[in-house]
Amino acid sequence: MTQPHSTPGPGAKTPRPATIEDVAKRAGVSRAAVSKVIRNAYGVSSAMHDLVTSAIDDLNYRPRVAARAMRGSTFTIGVQLPQVENGFFTRILVGILSVVSRSGYQMIIAPMVDSMSGAAALESLLDRQVDGIIAVAPAVPQDWMEQLGRRVPLVQIGQHDDPVNYDAVISDDEAGARLVMEHLLGAGHTAISHITNDERLLAEPSTDPHPRRLRVYEDMMLARGLEPHVVRLDEARMDTRSAAREMLMRRPRPTAVFAGHDAIALTTMRVSAELGLSPDDVAIVGYDDVPLADHPLLGLSTVDQSGEEMGADAARLLLERILGRSEAVTHTFAPELRIRRSSASKVAPQANS
Repeated sequence: MTQPHSTPGPGAKTPRPATIEDVAKRAGVSRAAVSKVIRNAYGVSSAMHDLVTSAIDDLNYRPRVAARAMRGSTFTIGVQLPQVENGFFTRILVGILSVVSRSGYQMIIAPMVDSMSGAAALESLLDRQVDGIIAVAPAVPQDWMEQLGRRVPLVQIGQHDDPVNYDAVISDDEAGARLVMEHLLGAGHTAISHITNDERLLAEPSTDPHPRRLRVYEDMMLARGLEPHVVRLDEARMDTRSAAREMLMRRPRPTAVFAGHDAIALTTMRVSAELGLSPDDVAIVGYDDVPLADHPLLGLSTVDQSGEEMGADAARLLLERILGRSEAVTHTFAPELRIRRSSASKVAPQANS
């Protein structure tokens, strides 16, 4: 039976924190073996890992960050996020945490708040002397990332870089956009609008995923003799809600909307409902498959980029880099289309008249 915790009275000695030597003695292994388990070093057997982990839990051992820093390691991993409110980035973060929580490392998150740039957020992590960084859609030029990769183990998620000094985890955005367009065209839609981030305002449009999705949309519309209609979002000029309303008030109204990401799609769904429109009137498809997308009252059709898996993969790659791997690796995830009620209807013959 677990004994209740009691606070030592005045004059009582505070128990000495457990040391790595205490863990080694409890586990019956060497100090070097304990260090390997804590560092998640290559070659540690599952039996050794379980033995040492059990001793660590029994003794409530916590490696001292200051001591690690003196040896050149803080056992911290930095994660830069563009936004904290975006559900797709939350999925990525959950995936990262699933790996980092078992590694002995702690995670420091640096969101790009207010007007902070991706470069500033990444530099703030470097200032904290983290052992490695995962950059999520950092929106900085590749040459800047290459310089950062020379200074610290680095993995980037989302941008279509061709790195030399860091790793990249990306989704096949062209394939995902084709899935959306094949779905909408196959349902009979010919008046399809695309509402997305303005590529002219992006920090690195050549590697950003949104211009790639835009090109697929335009190419597939033109290949069928259809006129593309692109709504480029510039929030300094017009917010997403106003832009979506203007798009849905056009005459003739689009019968389908391909949104650049789910936050745009959900806002478009809200505006559509406010205008009294249903999925039979205008089909809406997003991109990212945020947790809210499969809510039964919403049912947003969207492209699943496997956010958790991408985050977990990036964390594993970063740990490999921290342990010494230097060659660059790029992993590309295949997207999947999740068709739900927001775009499940076929177009009636008279819908475009």
